[in-house]
Amino acid sequence: MKTIYAFVVALFLLVACNNNETTEQPNFTEHSQSGDTLIHANKFLLERDKELIESFIKRRDWKMNMTESGLWFEIYHHTNSVKVKHGDIVLYNYVISLLDGTVCYTSDDNGQGKIKIGQSGKEFGLDEGILMMNLGEKGRFILPPFLAHGLIGDLEKIPARSTIVYEIEIVDIIDF
Repeated sequence: MKTIYAFVVALFLLVACNNNETTEQPNFTEHSQSGDTLIHANKFLLERDKELIESFIKRRDWKMNMTESGLWFEIYHHTNSVKVKHGDIVLYNYVISLLDGTVCYTSDDNGQGKIKIGQSGKEFGLDEGILMMNLGEKGRFILPPFLAHGLIGDLEKIPARSTIVYEIEIVDIIDF
């Protein structure tokens, strides 16, 4: 009896393993309709963010430029002092607000900001902006959502998909 049972199990496994049916695998090189929809939605959101930022800048008569990454910047108080470079630890005073004027964070309330350029873990656009500055300079940056806190915000005071405005002054540079 045990021999017949073993034979039936072996025959079943042999038949199951030799099944020549193939299942069709998805082709990941072609864009699906839903993928095209997501690409279109993302392009729309990027263009909408850019229009909102440009309108904001125009209303304030700021003279800002935009980097290739999408960071808007203006250095309005220049110095001939030490330039910030990659790897520096930078201390700075700041005000972070939303485009509607809501102030989210300030160095007056939370203390000076401190960032190690290139390893900060802060908003992606902040490192890029600070690298354009010298000790003692003042400037402003506008970070669209993809350079700031992205889809979810900071889970405290900055809402999801928010563009943020940084007013910043470089107070000290610790060179390493």
